[in-house]
Amino acid sequence: MKNLIVLFLLLPALCLGNAIWGKTGHRVTGHIAQNHLTGKAKRAIKELLDGHSLAYVSTFADEIKADRAYSKYFAWHFVNYPLGMRYEDSEKSKYGDLITGIETCVRIVKDKNSKREDRVFYLKMLVHLIGDLHQPMHASRAEDKGGNDIQVQWFGEGSNLHRVWDKNLIESYGMTYTELATELDQVSRKERKKIQEGTIYDWVDESHVICAKLYDSAKVGDKLAYRYGYDYNDILFQQLQRGGLRLAKVLNDLFE
Repeated sequence: MKNLIVLFLLLPALCLGNAIWGKTGHRVTGHIAQNHLTGKAKRAIKELLDGHSLAYVSTFADEIKADRAYSKYFAWHFVNYPLGMRYEDSEKSKYGDLITGIETCVRIVKDKNSKREDRVFYLKMLVHLIGDLHQPMHASRAEDKGGNDIQVQWFGEGSNLHRVWDKNLIESYGMTYTELATELDQVSRKERKKIQEGTIYDWVDESHVICAKLYDSAKVGDKLAYRYGYDYNDILFQQLQRGGLRLAKVLNDLFE
């Protein structure tokens, strides 16, 4: 019984490691977005975040997961629906999902009658969720828990397909979030406008299509290493860049 109690207390920390677009990834998207804010959005965000950057607050939604007071927000980090289907045509979870979470954040932050503490909280959540929206395994299928049940090895260490895309790929690349953000932010105005087109519904379906390809990239028991990075780093970098530029678009529209 004592061992069961200890395991129960550790569950939030154990789950945390398998449910995040790792800290580096979130900070990359936040850093890129910060560079593309309008003056009005920049001033409003600076006031709400007490001067902190988007990169600084980008991991907030994961940091609160271990506190059961915030357990109702867990379902906001992902969305599951059958491969080949559009989000709008899928059956929605009664607990909410990544899209309903983003919509709630936008509504509360945009409403100037909302309490300041609520606007601050949901702004931090929004920064994180737009990042999650672009991690393909967060727009996944339910039967394998977004790839968490697809056990693989990463350079000889136990991992799973979800963790590979959350943390392993980006950490193995070995760049800091500022270094990586600087490299990925080399984009023309025309390219940026193109990337920022569409809605969160378009973006989640885009991630969902990429996710379907990733399911073909590995099977249970595979030993992944350098070759996997060579084959898939371009998708990783593409999604980080898209997440940052689109986060800027969402925030600029929010504070226009």
